Amino acid sequence: MKILVTGFDPFGTDKINPAIEAVKKLPDTISSAEIIKVEIPTIFNKCAEVVHQAIIDYKPDYVLDIGQAGGRSALTPERVAINFDDGRIKDNAGYQPLNQTIHADGQNAYFTQLPVKAMTQAIIEAGIPSYVSTTAGTYVCNHIMYQVQYMIDKEFPDLKAGFIHIPFLPNQVLKRPNTPCLSLADDIKGITAAIKAIVERDGKNDIEVIGGSLS
Repeated sequence: MKILVTGFDPFGTDKINPAIEAVKKLPDTISSAEIIKVEIPTIFNKCAEVVHQAIIDYKPDYVLDIGQAGGRSALTPERVAINFDDGRIKDNAGYQPLNQTIHADGQNAYFTQLPVKAMTQAIIEAGIPSYVSTTAGTYVCNHIMYQVQYMIDKEFPDLKAGFIHIPFLPNQVLKRPNTPCLSLADDIKGITAAIKAIVERDGKNDIEVIGGSLS
């Protein structure tokens, strides 16, 4: 089994992005699955081009995209991506979409094929806070999650994919009072646990447990 794991480069005012820092330090093999690590740009559309090429090159069974969600206090597997770009800030190419449809011939929303409840439970059992999220936002994180689902819909029907948001690192909140964070070691531990759950649930349905959130 091959799992393509991607992480975004730094964006906005931050000089570091926990997503790519964690991805780079993941083991090369997790539960017998080969882990392919790719950095992607925080740029609308360009990030999808990079992932699309990686899918062609490596032919993974799964794609797991990782992104930063400043302000969250837990690792949050995402359940759904929406066909909508609305940038709160400019991306790294200076582009800031306003109320844009990603694909005119795409579904309004796509649900992940990943076992998000099993992933969340595995992360919690590893000692890291986690919950299932039902909003990936409208910035580049939602964009890449939607784009990969669109690729599955139109081109790679056997592929399974999803997204995990992770919090700020401690050094990112030094000038952000009362903002939650997690250590890089915890990010790596949590993502590794989530990938183990993906491998363990391969070919099976997600577990049936309460896993929603109030926000």
